[in-house]
Amino acid sequence: MTRSAERHVLQFCHGYDGPFLDCARQYASLFAGTGYRVTTVFLTGAADSEVAAACASDEVLFMEYSSKAIRGLKLGAIGDLRKIAASRNFSFCIAHRFKPIYIALLGTSLPVIGVHHAFGDYKRGSRKLFAHIFRKRLSLLGVSDAVRDDMRRCLPKWPAARIQTLYNRIDVSALQMSQVSAREARETLGLSADAFIVGNVGRLHPDKDQATLLHGFAAALPGLPANSQLVILGKGRLEDDLKALARELGVGDRVLFLGQVPDARNYFRAFDVFALSSDHEPFGMVLLEAMAAGVPLLATACGGAKEVVEGVGILFPLGDAEHLAQGLKHLAGMDEQQRRQCAEMMFDRLRERFSDRAVRDTFWHLPQVTDLAPRG
Repeated sequence: MTRSAERHVLQFCHGYDGPFLDCARQYASLFAGTGYRVTTVFLTGAADSEVAAACASDEVLFMEYSSKAIRGLKLGAIGDLRKIAASRNFSFCIAHRFKPIYIALLGTSLPVIGVHHAFGDYKRGSRKLFAHIFRKRLSLLGVSDAVRDDMRRCLPKWPAARIQTLYNRIDVSALQMSQVSAREARETLGLSADAFIVGNVGRLHPDKDQATLLHGFAAALPGLPANSQLVILGKGRLEDDLKALARELGVGDRVLFLGQVPDARNYFRAFDVFALSSDHEPFGMVLLEAMAAGVPLLATACGGAKEVVEGVGILFPLGDAEHLAQGLKHLAGMDEQQRRQCAEMMFDRLRERFSDRAVRDTFWHLPQVTDLAPRG
């Protein structure tokens, strides 16, 4: 394909904090070998060469807006994106989260595929109206069936084919290569080599419901190995409350709060069990990271987490500390052969449903993609 005939895809992201840098990589990688060139634009965040290198994109642009500057009508960002859109032969735009979708629809004439990573994005009447106005150019993706179904409920007049699921995914082999051994991970985190470790990674926030995890761990402790610990990686406004709760439950000396750990995904092999107690997690990337490390899973049976874990891990009802405790004791009782079988099932699930290759095939067969972007 000659340069004059090259087709371009515009990817527009709110920022690159937390998991959103890898989201940019995930979507850019969908176009490898297709003849499309990907331009990724970040609305917020300072220009950063390391971020640019991690995007798997042909071109990365930074608008460098502050959060304050993109409140209200966002006219500056709309004008800037209009200039970018006019400078390339873009076929369509992939925009992550509502604010970039809004700017992309107002700043360009491109078809927009909006990717939603959370629940409730179309509960507001103003957003429903906006989506209705631009329904001819806008189609939507949820990162799980749970998020997809939430959008379909909020936009009941939309054809179901215009609101689909495209799972989050990982580069399985690259992640596994970056994950250090259990011994090295425990040394780095300052954990005992012979302890039985229940791990949790996430913000200390009501949405993550670590309070239920503490109650479940305390209830399970008499049936767990004698040297068991609960290790929580993350920070947030509930830290003091959760530490106080651990003391009240009599497990303060068994619960370690390690704070924010850079590249935490690389240390998941430190855990014997990974437990996610989140309240309606939209997806749960940490579950994929635990699966890649071969760590048995325990998660709430709601939101996107159910779709990830069902059939390869243990699910418990939201907020049910008793069933969480039963799950911990069951996983603690597995022998080495059972743990290996569990790990193999998780690896198979990753390859079949949550790998870059598996999701690439799904993406190119989505109706909103086949209508917009014939390959070749």
